[in-house]
Amino acid sequence: MSMKRILTISLVLVVLVSFLFVMGCEPAEPTVKVGSKEFTEQLILAQVAILALEHHGIPTEDESGLGGTLVNREALEAGDLDLYWEYTGTALVEFMAHDVITDPEEAYATIAEWDQAENDLIWLDMTPFDNTYTIMMRREDAEEMNIETISDLAAAINADEPAPEPGDWNFAMSHEYEARDDGVDELQETYGFQFDYADPMDMGIVYEALREKEYSVSMGFATDARIAAYNLVNLVDDMGFHPVYNCAPVVRQEMLDEFPEIPEILNPISEALTADVMSDLNMRVDIDDMDADEVAEEWLIEEGFIEPEE
Repeated sequence: MSMKRILTISLVLVVLVSFLFVMGCEPAEPTVKVGSKEFTEQLILAQVAILALEHHGIPTEDESGLGGTLVNREALEAGDLDLYWEYTGTALVEFMAHDVITDPEEAYATIAEWDQAENDLIWLDMTPFDNTYTIMMRREDAEEMNIETISDLAAAINADEPAPEPGDWNFAMSHEYEARDDGVDELQETYGFQFDYADPMDMGIVYEALREKEYSVSMGFATDARIAAYNLVNLVDDMGFHPVYNCAPVVRQEMLDEFPEIPEILNPISEALTADVMSDLNMRVDIDDMDADEVAEEWLIEEGFIEPEE
């Protein structure tokens, strides 16, 4: 091979490598990484955000079902997530170590102001629905024992009244409720009673475990459709133990600087999520066996937030 040909090939290779290097160094198109916790409501809310943002031309990455509260929060603070929906009561107790606030507006304002000042995290508008923790029994058991409030439950346990099936005053709960400051230990201390034993488990099977009479009492979420579908009843939190849990998208300020239209897209959606709406969306997944993304898309189209694909 001639020296001229060798030099020509070498020059071509140099140009090709330089081109690939320049292309590889171009900044990637920014995307909004959307996370969520692992239970139904959170999976639906993540898909609502993803579909709405994508519909308005904002690219997203689906990181839903990432894990529990702390996993999502740490990912958001580290920049591994850009957005996920959080509950006001959770943030106040878990992140601020704040006393319980039972007024929804005050709770929202307190955490929103703190998170923006301390962490550059912005709380968009909150939902009308308040998905607070609830303590549940089977309806027939509660009615037979005249238990309407958590104080009634505490009185029955302290009086050694016989427990409904399976025969112990046992308690089914999520792993997170076992560990939280506003969880099972503080609940028992506040109301002055003690379950015979309390078992942590995956949140998805708590309702089933109560319905199937494996436990006499369980925790749950107030907007979960399985409460009505399984003929369970929420005991009144007559001492106001659980904080309010209105929900809102929490977004990194850096991502809002990149896509300042995000609040304009998501705030009207938050305002439309009433307790009845959220319970219905949960039902479509948990009772009707629809997928979270299918439910989210169907609702967004019904409400006119996005247009159906042609």
